[in-house]
Amino acid sequence: MEKFTLHKGLVIPLDRSNVDTDAIIPKQYLKSISRSGFGPTLFDDWRYVKAGEPGMDHSKREIKKDFVLNQARYQGGSILLARENFGCGSSREHAVWALEDFGIRAVIAPSYADIFFNNSFKNGLLPLVLSESEVDELFKAVESNEGYQLTVDLEKQQVISLDGNSYDFEVDEFRKYCLLNGLDDIGLTLQYANDIKAYEKKRKQQAPWLFS
Repeated sequence: MEKFTLHKGLVIPLDRSNVDTDAIIPKQYLKSISRSGFGPTLFDDWRYVKAGEPGMDHSKREIKKDFVLNQARYQGGSILLARENFGCGSSREHAVWALEDFGIRAVIAPSYADIFFNNSFKNGLLPLVLSESEVDELFKAVESNEGYQLTVDLEKQQVISLDGNSYDFEVDEFRKYCLLNGLDDIGLTLQYANDIKAYEKKRKQQAPWLFS
């Protein structure tokens, strides 16, 4: 898992509440578990004129020019700004994979669905919680300033704008540790690889019939 320490990026404003995981990545794309290749189908139904299918050349599909991901001023964005209850709906982990594969490193919203929130941390995506008034302020700033960027400092737990304004956010200490060190569940387990090997060797001597 890629470490998250300090990230500066262009902000993409998705001014919608209750964005569910089926909107983030539609069900027809859930057959793959490779964790990659989902970027072109992020927000598929909102992004393209006609529904897509796995295996299509998505670069040739007709886009909806008014959708935020298709607007020139937000190309290359890596911080998604959204409204309350982001990631509601089904528990599909593909929603986080699609955001990451598109290039999103952090999401800023007033609240999230619990399962999406947990999945984000386990995959290296940082879901920040700011107040509704702070999110409103950021939406206005993005609209008024083309190329609006923010810096997310996980160590200091701050979101910093180019004009020097800062917004503090809370994050669980264990989740913060995992993100700063790039540790998912497998990475955490592998920290104890030598202990695991030692236990297996000892157990094999104590109960060899279990290993026949």
